[in-house]
Amino acid sequence: MPPTNISAPGPLHVVRVTDPADERLADYNRLTDVVLRAKHEPAKGLYIAESSTVIRRALAAGHRPRSFLMAQRWLADLEDVIAAATDDAGEPVPVYVAEADVLEAITGFHLHRGALAAMHRPPLAGVHDLLAAARGGQGARRVAVLEDLVDHTNVGAVFRSAAALGVDAVLVSPRCADPLYRRSVRVSMGTVFQVPWTRLESWPGGLRDLQDDGFTVAALALADGALTLDELVADPPERLALVLGTEGDGLSRGAIGTADTVVTIPMAGGVDSLNVAAASAVAFWATRV
Repeated sequence: MPPTNISAPGPLHVVRVTDPADERLADYNRLTDVVLRAKHEPAKGLYIAESSTVIRRALAAGHRPRSFLMAQRWLADLEDVIAAATDDAGEPVPVYVAEADVLEAITGFHLHRGALAAMHRPPLAGVHDLLAAARGGQGARRVAVLEDLVDHTNVGAVFRSAAALGVDAVLVSPRCADPLYRRSVRVSMGTVFQVPWTRLESWPGGLRDLQDDGFTVAALALADGALTLDELVADPPERLALVLGTEGDGLSRGAIGTADTVVTIPMAGGVDSLNVAAASAVAFWATRV
């Protein structure tokens, strides 16, 4: 059965869907297939925002919705932001509404967080411009740099810690997992929209660009002669870039060799390292300004 429009208050363009194969729902299909989404989203310039909280934060950051997908009961909760959303022609953005079984058939999982939105990806700023615009134009003083993280959950957790602990910006290496992948966005609770971020074009050349901009590049790694985090904090640089490496292998030799200093987090109990998301939270808290 084809979708049919249903009545809704105000200017909402609400469409009830009963067929999971409807081509208009292609943006939401097979969301659990990581390989498909990793290839599909950047090519179409889209990402998926999940939950009413995340959708609100995305819209508050100025991101533009392509469509919404939700159960009927979530319409009232999001009606204010949906009513304000329009496309390039000024027309209301479509809101696809379906029963729970249809939603699960579309997305591949039980949609219990309220709603999804297919959002247009905003263009990424250049590194220099991004850092210069931080702190109301005064320029960034503390940034996080992520090298080749592969776990989207860790990326989202790093962003959440960066937002909570006042990091000015996050820079990701060319091969780092996508901060706008659905799981990253969800784990970050939408803070990927409030922490300025962009992708470095070269690696480890991007670190040299930071040094040229006056940043002290501190690589968090295990190395002979490394400073402890306490020692770094005792004499903090004016502009600091904290570099965190991929899960398992940690930072590459190129990144460590390019850094101005290597920093370790003092540990006890025979533990030599932390998960990258946990390490980021410790480092962000210790270096807060």
